[in-house]
Amino acid sequence: MKTQGGLGRRAGALITAVAAVGAVVALPGPAAALQGRSVPSPGQAGHPGPAAALSGRAAGLRTGTAALPARAAALPGRTAALPGRTAAAGGAIPPYAFDGSAQRVQGAASSSDAVQLRTGQTYRDTLKKNGKVYYRVDLDRQNAYVSVVAVPRAGGEVEYGDGFKVSIQDGSGFECGYQQANFSSSEFARPLAAYARRIIEADSSTCQGAGAYYVLVERESKASTEDWELEIRYASEPLLKKAGPTELPEVWASGTPGPPPGDPRQRQGGSGIHDAISLTQGEWRSDIRPGQTLFYRVPVDWGQQLFTTAELGSSASGDEYIGHALVLSLENPALGHVDEGTVSYSGKPATLALDALRPVAHENRSSSDEATNGMRFAGWYYLSATLNPAMAEEYGDRTVPLTLRVSLRGAAKPGPGYDGDPGRFSVTADDRAAADQGVSGAQAVEADGSLRVVAVAGIGSGTVLLLGLGGWTLLARRRAAA
Repeated sequence: MKTQGGLGRRAGALITAVAAVGAVVALPGPAAALQGRSVPSPGQAGHPGPAAALSGRAAGLRTGTAALPARAAALPGRTAALPGRTAAAGGAIPPYAFDGSAQRVQGAASSSDAVQLRTGQTYRDTLKKNGKVYYRVDLDRQNAYVSVVAVPRAGGEVEYGDGFKVSIQDGSGFECGYQQANFSSSEFARPLAAYARRIIEADSSTCQGAGAYYVLVERESKASTEDWELEIRYASEPLLKKAGPTELPEVWASGTPGPPPGDPRQRQGGSGIHDAISLTQGEWRSDIRPGQTLFYRVPVDWGQQLFTTAELGSSASGDEYIGHALVLSLENPALGHVDEGTVSYSGKPATLALDALRPVAHENRSSSDEATNGMRFAGWYYLSATLNPAMAEEYGDRTVPLTLRVSLRGAAKPGPGYDGDPGRFSVTADDRAAADQGVSGAQAVEADGSLRVVAVAGIGSGTVLLLGLGGWTLLARRRAAA
């Protein structure tokens, strides 16, 4: 969350990790170079900010000096606990954390009036029941993906068939590609993600030309009568310099590996795609409230396999059976839906595992299986975990221990040979460092073409802030004197 990525795809990142660190502070460069805005506070997470261009990945937000005081005040005692928000028992659940730089648009009833979407910008809109809205994208000779995250009101009424569909159409109304998302058997409100794609194919005669195409988002709802908020992103993928393999290997490692080594570490999930918390291989502990959705992201490189399990801890409050107590969903770097799992709960530990997926490979896109097809490129893969609101009725409105176990199997391989910058569709050293440190895109700071995430040991956060502000002041005075 892409536009995009976490620690700045185009900018070089300076990340200094100190094992005995007591806090993490993000220090931007000179004030004159700052171009961003502060990350919205939890109470403002749903409030769209002014339009602002993004670079890197959709999860990356440019943040200015206004964010520093809030960030400093929130610094915890342990580095691992920095990302995310800890949900306290009772009170309101943090709302979905929309990208604060998203531009408000209004989808058109007719394709002729559709507003144009551009790469590198996140958009917000509202979709009504039985709504049907159009947007426009001007495509060249690249693959194109338009993703939509639909956010119903927390606690809102939904049923099995409720959902939405997103598609890309050419000027004649021909569907180039589409995906549908719905609540299935897990009939409680939560964010849903899906994408539409236009792919350049040598043996195809449809949807291949450059020009205007239209994105159609339409509700497929039965019970829900409420509006849904939308978060929209458009990304392009370069073609290959030369054709690569298209046949899937007949034999591949499908066995689920054992649990990752190491002790569980605390890393609270974020409240949206934009502030999804970075994870790497390991065992990660969060606390989740009934009705809450937590978001995470994992960098998965070419040739690597992602294995994920989620476990709900036991409860001393009862033993009532709750069907579909936890839903775990996986989306790819373009925010296309890949896989989903669910598990029931009766007060004892309950574990679900996502299906074993093929290694990330360009040729996976030749498969008709949605899960295999979704593992089509390297980059940040997104996990979201939602706890059934019905848990509050039987076990109380308090947090439940959630453990995610993430395993990556296979060494990273070279990419397929893109004819251009792969952007979000790759994994860099910066991404791996972000995953190690638990840095979310919303917490990364981009200034003056570079990122500086400094792990601080032996000095207080206030000292770091004073040093940073002092440096900016000195630089400003020198420039004024010149």
